[in-house]
Amino acid sequence: MNHQTELARLSGTVYRDGRHIPSTSNRRKAVLDPATARQIGEFADVDPHEVDETVESANRAQQEWWSLSALERAEALHKVAERTRHLSPAVAELLTRETGKPYKESADELMWTATAIDYYAELGRHSMGTVLGPSVAGQLHYTLKEPMGTVVVILPANYPILLFIWEAAAALAAGNSVIVKPSEWATLTTLKFMEVFDGLPAGLVQCLTGGGDVGARLVSHAGTHMVGFTGSINTGRAIARACADQFKPYLIEASGNDAFIVMPSAPIATAARAATFAAFFNCGQVCTSGERFFVHEDVYDEFLRLFVAEASRLRIGSGLDQVDVGPMEHAGERARVEKVLERAVEQGAEIVLGGARPDDLPEHLSEGFFFEPTILVNVTPEMEILQAEIFGPLAPIVKVSSLDEAIALTNRSDFGLGATIYTKDAEEIFRATNEIVSGMVWVNAPILDNDAGPFGGRKMSGVGRQLGAEGLETFRHTKLVLVDPAASEHDFWWFPYPDAESWKNETAS
Repeated sequence: MNHQTELARLSGTVYRDGRHIPSTSNRRKAVLDPATARQIGEFADVDPHEVDETVESANRAQQEWWSLSALERAEALHKVAERTRHLSPAVAELLTRETGKPYKESADELMWTATAIDYYAELGRHSMGTVLGPSVAGQLHYTLKEPMGTVVVILPANYPILLFIWEAAAALAAGNSVIVKPSEWATLTTLKFMEVFDGLPAGLVQCLTGGGDVGARLVSHAGTHMVGFTGSINTGRAIARACADQFKPYLIEASGNDAFIVMPSAPIATAARAATFAAFFNCGQVCTSGERFFVHEDVYDEFLRLFVAEASRLRIGSGLDQVDVGPMEHAGERARVEKVLERAVEQGAEIVLGGARPDDLPEHLSEGFFFEPTILVNVTPEMEILQAEIFGPLAPIVKVSSLDEAIALTNRSDFGLGATIYTKDAEEIFRATNEIVSGMVWVNAPILDNDAGPFGGRKMSGVGRQLGAEGLETFRHTKLVLVDPAASEHDFWWFPYPDAESWKNETAS
């Protein structure tokens, strides 16, 4: 694949009715390579009539899709997974060029995407409802699982393909059609990925490009029936309000501020390696990144020494080179993280590693949006850096004296997406998994996902679950059906009411 030719081909297009077509909009936004800050393409900010036409097409395609058997839908989705694996190298390259992440991380994202599609292909036909014990003898009572209709998926740039599929695969397996509005920082990659759906009914999966206005029109459109969103709290709130006007169901994954606890029984060298990965994977741009490190005082010094040593070895550069950490997604994100760091230092935190833009990169990367993996000490619980999602390569460490203190500080956050603890103490494991208020807890295994297990958070981290059986149910209605095959008289409660069951006024006489 010639990436320049491919990026030019995708620029300015949308994916509608099973093919890439030029947008009718003359509004264009530049796409920059975050490693070089050079323009590599552009995308269209689509017109309102394109949204309306796309929604109409999606609803037609959904009816065709739902008319198929569950087996036919499963087989079609397995073919999508096959095409994902075949197209993976090309999509992964564009993903690295557009978002900056190391190519290995991009390739892994495509691999995880394929397994999620295969998982939902089978889960979607496993159960379409449940037969219930009837409340009346001789009757049949059961539930049916039915699709929502047309599902809108609105995405961030950190995992544009994987997060899309976590929702889209479940939605398709449930019988829905899908319209995706990709991140402005990962649009061309998403457009390229649409090719895996070429074998599905035209209009079943479509991609409209643009900014917030496009997403807002899709969310509020009377012809869409469910919204899945991953992104900021403010946008998540706006989507929830818009959906509330129509009682439209929604799934929102807003933010994370995950704790990483290290206790004395842990293998400290392993915990330090794990912390390095949890903090700096995808340059810290992961909703489940370790963002608040609570380390027991008995092992604090050893952990810090090993953590700094591990992070010092990380190679920074273009994601297409042999590196561990690429640039941040765009200049605005780097500037935001720099302000977070500046405020932490003002409040008394001390930088022991990193803290700046690297100055030893090749000339062609000198304008890229790079920032060094950064470790901070002398951090206290009230500092602002611990209160909100960092979403960048900063690792603030707090010394704690007990598991009680670590759990209390973990739960002090407004967020509750996930948390990691490193310990080999069975009692500590039991307490952490039961007392930490979050949607997920990792014990000695940070950031792992499982297609078969639910992903989601509590408190301000969002509403609903992706992945697992819960993820499929997110995109299905449940209908109760009660059948009396004999069409018998229901005199046990129909009119006229028996006199014997009327109220007796015992005091009237």
